[in-house]
Amino acid sequence: MADPKGFLKVTERELPPRRPVPVRILDWKEVYEPGDSAVLRRQAGRCMDCGIPFCHKGCPLGNLIPEWNDLTWRGEGRAASERLHATNNFPEFTGRLCPAPCESACVLGINQPAVTIKQVEVSIADEAFASGWIEPEPPGRLTGKTVAVVGSGPAGLAAAQQLTRAGHTVAVFERDDRIGGLLRYGIPDFKMEKRHIEARLRQMRDEGTRFRAGVEIGKDISWSDLRARYDAVVIATGATVPRDLPIPGRDYAGVHFAMEYLVESNRAVAGDSVPNQITAEGKHVVVIGGGDTGADCIGTAHRQGALSVTNLAIGRRPPGERPEHQPWPMTPTIFEVQSAHEEGGQREYLASTVEFLANDAGEVRALRVAETDFVDGRRVPKAGTEREIPADLVLIAMGFTGPERDALEDQLGLSFTDRGNVERDDVYQTSTPGVFVAGDAGRGQSLIVWAIAEGRAAAARVDEYLMGETALPAPVRPRDVAIGLQPA
Repeated sequence: MADPKGFLKVTERELPPRRPVPVRILDWKEVYEPGDSAVLRRQAGRCMDCGIPFCHKGCPLGNLIPEWNDLTWRGEGRAASERLHATNNFPEFTGRLCPAPCESACVLGINQPAVTIKQVEVSIADEAFASGWIEPEPPGRLTGKTVAVVGSGPAGLAAAQQLTRAGHTVAVFERDDRIGGLLRYGIPDFKMEKRHIEARLRQMRDEGTRFRAGVEIGKDISWSDLRARYDAVVIATGATVPRDLPIPGRDYAGVHFAMEYLVESNRAVAGDSVPNQITAEGKHVVVIGGGDTGADCIGTAHRQGALSVTNLAIGRRPPGERPEHQPWPMTPTIFEVQSAHEEGGQREYLASTVEFLANDAGEVRALRVAETDFVDGRRVPKAGTEREIPADLVLIAMGFTGPERDALEDQLGLSFTDRGNVERDDVYQTSTPGVFVAGDAGRGQSLIVWAIAEGRAAAARVDEYLMGETALPAPVRPRDVAIGLQPA
């Protein structure tokens, strides 16, 4: 445990300040100022000797949170990094991008603000990189077995690193021109600068993982050929099929899926030439969808110089505090103000989009929206409440429905669940022997921490399939989604 009386002496959460809004919207750098080590140690010292640390259950990775809180409080940064990396391959990613279900489960959160677990985590990881403690961990011997990992998001990278360290020869295939999946092209730099990806990839390359960018499996190489070439295959392609909004005017110019917009922005920020880039500059922007992807669009639009930004959510505004039906240690649905929301714009709830309206050139000029009504458990537009919202650019950020399935069905004969995910058993294996699936492709749209947890667990099952046994940790199973404290 950390300071035995820390939670009594320090009762408030302290986080690093965010850079002033007028300054940070002028660039694409991360929004937080460098943290104060004294503040970090105080916050780590608030971790209680709580007997049963529910933060372990709140985190799908089973992170050893009380241990590295204690080590941080004691100033033992390298030891804290070792305990952190014992369960999490990429804490520099999760510490920036995960919504921290561990904090919702923190025992201290019963009657005080929870420990700043996420900030302690990312600070440990950043110090480890800055101090040169993150070193390659190549295997002591090679097994002679080969594994193809398809997809280089957090699930694919976690599986690849675990399997490489187990001694297998691993190749990661990515259809984009750079490795990283949605970490690379879906997450704006103001949430995570891409230097963090590059630093981790250097470690993985030095360990022996091979990367093949610009190769689309199913097109450049068939899935069946890939399976024939490798002893095992891990599908970690994510859930990339966006949920559409099929209403009148959907095909007007200026109406785009959020990921079309974010990918082009990330490419431009990386220095690429993006002809006819979708941009918010000088436009009235409407973002449909109130989740993380919608917030990413909002922050991006501010930095591109949008005239206005309106965010529409079809449901009710969540409560500001934990609701009674989601008691501790469950992950509650509460009103969240992300950094992008601080930067301006308007958030509207109970807003149902009825129709897109266009000018004479076929370009979107406005949305017709209505209040949301609840009828027999369905959310429908309320008659007589229609109004128009000006819009030159509309971004649909309503989530994702599953992985792209045509090539997987045609070339591997895989089956899919009713929810559109690749069907798999309790050891992450599909109906085709030797083909495994991890992350959103098998789970559905979820959190980065779940992707890493599944990548690690699937790697253990692949190792067991290849070698008959495994020493790799397998912290979660697919069916744990229905058991854990987080909503599916």
